[in-house]
Parts: sequence; structure tokens; C-alpha cells
Amino acid sequence: MSNALYDVIGIGNAIVDVISAVPESQIIDFGINKGAMTIIDIEQAEKIYGLMDKKVEASGGSAANTLAGLSSLGGKGAYIGKVKNDSLGKIFCEDLMNVGVVHKTIPSLEGPPTARCLVFVTPDAERTMQTYLGISVELGPEDIDHDSIISSDITYLEGYLFDPPKAQKAFILASKIAHNANRKVALSLSDAFCVDRHRSEFITFISDHADILFANEAEITSLFEVDRFEDAVALIPNFCKTAILTRGARGCAIIESEKIFEVQACRVENIVDTTGAGDLFAAGFLFGLSTGQELPDCGKLGSKAAAEIITHFGARPEKSLAELVLEN
Repeated sequence: MSNALYDVIGIGNAIVDVISAVPESQIIDFGINKGAMTIIDIEQAEKIYGLMDKKVEASGGSAANTLAGLSSLGGKGAYIGKVKNDSLGKIFCEDLMNVGVVHKTIPSLEGPPTARCLVFVTPDAERTMQTYLGISVELGPEDIDHDSIISSDITYLEGYLFDPPKAQKAFILASKIAHNANRKVALSLSDAFCVDRHRSEFITFISDHADILFANEAEITSLFEVDRFEDAVALIPNFCKTAILTRGARGCAIIESEKIFEVQACRVENIVDTTGAGDLFAAGFLFGLSTGQELPDCGKLGSKAAAEIITHFGARPEKSLAELVLEN
């Protein structure tokens, strides 16, 4: 598509996921909000971690998962996200390096521990997340690598990181750097509850800085405070040139100006864990976009990548997505 060093650079919360399969009753016993991402403190994190049975630990973080998926497809990716120079921070950095993503943020010697997300997966494959954000939320404008932003076709921003004001300033700075270099900026809304907390800020950011918006049905209806998906779709052209709206088993709608493209979801026989489905959809879509493919074909790539990730626990691909795409 261009002479960029990286196809995509992601900016987000650098998190290690701790995943456990649980019955519905355990979600109730813990008194947590099923299907949502809830922010917790270090004391809660340690307590819940101690109660989790048969844990699987794997590096995560929404934007980092997307970059791992992009790399698995054959794309070139870089990542900006803060970790502590502790055991989990080292795991996170090594995992990124092992999947071919360049981590552009030096681990900190001071401050809170590396973030972790406690993920409960119920028999219906729904995931409920309790997240201790640790040092990840201390990311600010000083952590933005100007040269890497300039050298990336697309800067991809994770909506989960919108909570701290410093991170919002970092997003704005990164977006200005990208646009000054004639690069694109993409934003993922990440979570409907996150949208509820920052609706006006998100709308302003999308209008002023985002070229591409990723959202699911709950997030986009929350953003515009409407009940019907169709009503949200009708509002998109007023705020953003291109939006990709995922709808689970119903596929996705891609809106560009006045055009709407519908892309079907790939059929999956055995859904194990929906963690990371949106992240990997974004990976496929962004890979297609950065390699000059048409929007519907980008959507198909996203659907194939998402279909792989929901067949197993964890939000990083277990198979080569490049090989998987060639098989189909």
C-alpha cells in the first residue's frame, strides 16, 4: 500500500490475561456483571485470582491481540503499551516478540505492577472480565514514539485506554502525528460500558481524529444513545468516513460514506471462548486494508480471523492465520 515500515501500530493497555472456565453460578457467586469488563483494584485482583481454578495465563490486551493477529496473517506490526519490569511484564514483552510484533515501549522500573485481566468463560462461551490496569494506564504523550507512528500505515487505538486523561492526550498526539504524515487513524470503542463513561469524549475524538471506527452493536447504539442498530448506522456518516460494525453471528456492516456493505460471519461448529473475537476481526480487517484490498474483502478476512480465535481459549491465534486464509 505504501512505503511504511509497519502496516499497523497499536496503542493500548498492555495486559496479561488469566483465563478460567466457570459455571454460570460462579459468576453469580462472585457478584460480577456477566459479559462486561469491570475495573478492579490490586486487592480485588489478588483475591479473585486466588479463587480462580484451572487458570490459563497468556499475554493479552485488546490492541496487542490485534497486532498478534496481524502478524499471524503476515503483516508488519508495532505496539505501544506500558508494562512494569516485573515477571508479568517480561512475559508480555517476550510474547509480543515471539509473534513478531515490535514493542516500542521500554518496561518501567518504577510504578504499579503490570496489568492483568481475570477472564471468566461460561458454558455459553461468553467472557466476563475483571481487570486490574496497573501501570498500563500511566501511558501518556511522552510514551508516543513519533518515528514509529510516522512509519506506520495505520495507527490503531484501543478504546479501553480512554479512561485516564493522559492516555486521551496520547491518542490525540498520535493521531496528529499520523495525519501530518498522511497516515490513517483507527479507533476501537472496545466496550459499551467504556462508551457510557466517555460518550461525549469519544464522539469528539471520532469526529476530529478517527478515519476508521470499529464497534460492535452494543457499543455503537450506546455511543449514539439509540435503541435500534439501523438508527446508529444512519448516524455514522455524520461523524466518521468509515465504520466497521460487528454483530456476532450476524456478521458485520461496513459503512463508508453512504455505502453499506454486509459481510456474513464464518460458520463455526464449536464455539469455545469469544474472548478476542473483536480484536482478531480488527486484525483481519486492518491487514486487508493495509494491503490494498476492497472493504468487503477486508471484512471477510476479519471474519476468518475471528472464527479461528473463538474455537479455543485465549485471544491469540493458535494456528497460522495466513495459512488458514489460504485454505479457505
